[in-house]
Amino acid sequence: MEILRKTMLAIGAIVCFGITANAQTAEDIQKAFKASYINEYKTNYSGAIADLQKVYKADSYESNLRLGWLQYLSKQYSSAMDYYQKAIDLKKFSVEARFGYIKPATEAKQYVKVYEKYEEILKIDPYNSSANYWVGISYYGVKKYDVAAKYFELVLNMYPFDYDANHMLAWSYLNQGRSADAKVLFNQALIIKPGDASATEGLAKCK
Repeated sequence: MEILRKTMLAIGAIVCFGITANAQTAEDIQKAFKASYINEYKTNYSGAIADLQKVYKADSYESNLRLGWLQYLSKQYSSAMDYYQKAIDLKKFSVEARFGYIKPATEAKQYVKVYEKYEEILKIDPYNSSANYWVGISYYGVKKYDVAAKYFELVLNMYPFDYDANHMLAWSYLNQGRSADAKVLFNQALIIKPGDASATEGLAKCK
């Protein structure tokens, strides 16, 4: 019984130590993030990165996500994309990490990767308005106006008084020869944004 008692005491000590260690680790992480936020506010991005690197673990989604953001602010786009991708690998359905990735990828002019991430987002969240809009922009840019229109239509159905959706769907229709439909949308865009040059130009082209 004495051996059993000593064994139980030893196990209890180990458990207590583990709980204390975890609590200390959590506190250290919170302090590091707080210091990082303060340095970011001061635009001291290198300092904000250094704060996080003190507690960085490769399997931490939060640390990778935040370092991706800070590397983006530091204009280290390749590094930012790497951190965001690590976050995505850790949380397979993360939409926020994919949107994060898109920012540095866009700045780095990695448009194929940008498009891929938007498509990934739509597989997770088919009605994501931002992803649908920008995929529509991608198709519009390569003059696939009929395909682009489908994405803009989805956004417009969700946000009927959104300028961008009305404006881009109007141009998509106009480029398909659907002038009457485009005219309605250009007029709606001008209600939302009176005097807008692009919508005014588009309206003038409608016959």
